[in-house]
Amino acid sequence: MTDQQTVFIIDDDEGIRDGMEMLLASIGLRAKTFANGNEFLEVFNHDMKGCIVLDIRMPKMSGLELQSKLKQLNSMLPIIFITGHGDIPMAVEAMRNGALDFIRKPFNEQNLIDRINEALALNTKQNISIFNKQNEVKKINLLSSREKEVFDLVADGAMNKMIASELNISERTVEVHRSHVMEKLGAKTLAQLVRIKILSEQ
Repeated sequence: MTDQQTVFIIDDDEGIRDGMEMLLASIGLRAKTFANGNEFLEVFNHDMKGCIVLDIRMPKMSGLELQSKLKQLNSMLPIIFITGHGDIPMAVEAMRNGALDFIRKPFNEQNLIDRINEALALNTKQNISIFNKQNEVKKINLLSSREKEVFDLVADGAMNKMIASELNISERTVEVHRSHVMEKLGAKTLAQLVRIKILSEQ
């Protein structure tokens, strides 16, 4: 969770790549540049943290095509598109496909920085959510099969009597399993138990 974020700049224009990299370095942000989508896909992995600044119109693989491929790979990196005047319909399509924003050329440097900071904040939030989910799933995996059954029913709002009938066990046994579930999951209230289940299923 403490890995440094990187702004991945993907643009076939070397001048734009270098200019953005220098701009981001001047405010303490780390950047890596790529001349096309294939270069980026060669190094892409799911541990990457940060965001992507992506030119929408490039030879061989367009920004939209790269966005589509990253979506298929379940990338969590927010994308900001850089577009020309004639690319606005394409940029709107990119937004519909999950892009965070698009910025028209020539772009205002402060506007670009603001959008990038928003994207990095979003990525941090996404990574925290994934981290929390993984933690809850690990806890749930520590439950026995019977405890897991009780947990699911309790979290769905079933009362002890209903759970006893559903699982063909005594209410006292349900209470014991329920107590073990609360202890293993670190939950003190029913609301916390429900939240753990919701988090694990997101």
